[in-house]
Amino acid sequence: MPDRPDGTPLGIFGGTFDPVHFGHLRLAEEAIEALDLAGVRWIPAGQPALREPPQVAAGQRLAMVRLAIADNSRFSVDAAEIEAARPSFTVPTLQRLRRADQCGRQRPLVLLLGADAFAALSGWHRWQSLFALAHLAVAHRPGFPIEVDRLPPALAESYRERHCADPALLAAVPAGRIVTFAMTQLAISATRIRALLAQGGSVRYLLPEAVIAHIRKENLYREQ
Repeated sequence: MPDRPDGTPLGIFGGTFDPVHFGHLRLAEEAIEALDLAGVRWIPAGQPALREPPQVAAGQRLAMVRLAIADNSRFSVDAAEIEAARPSFTVPTLQRLRRADQCGRQRPLVLLLGADAFAALSGWHRWQSLFALAHLAVAHRPGFPIEVDRLPPALAESYRERHCADPALLAAVPAGRIVTFAMTQLAISATRIRALLAQGGSVRYLLPEAVIAHIRKENLYREQ
């Protein structure tokens, strides 16, 4: 596990990962460096509540994440949402992580989000409760910071109240702040990867070779 005993903030990265690709991996890696995280805990969603069902089974997506992060000691995977076999919501997931047998109440947790996901945050289940459970870290394109005036009014207000320019301050409290960081932009999408795989196209250099090998072995994403 990547957790360090000194209480250094821990990144939390949830998603369907259908399939996991280099864009996901790069976001997690750059978040560690930009925010001085102890590591990133990957949490594949069992049954995403706010989007179409994943194309492949939960166990296959979990297996692909395990393969993708296997050689990075700062990454770990949390399979609880997959194993629960119920709709996945972020607030209950973070509440579980706050239990004493998990991360506890005082460990700073940092929920990692892309800019598009953050812009839609006010449509999430109990989104305002997130701030009592974790910090939010929003990845954006270099040179294109978050445009606060384009956010929904309630989210823009929360951003202005909670935005923190210094990531070092994340370690001071367990939750409640919003930080942003620029990350290398990789024009990679899971939707495009699934389309290529369905057509028998090449996905080399879009996702790890171990994941590609698993997809081929299990005959995933092919048109039936």
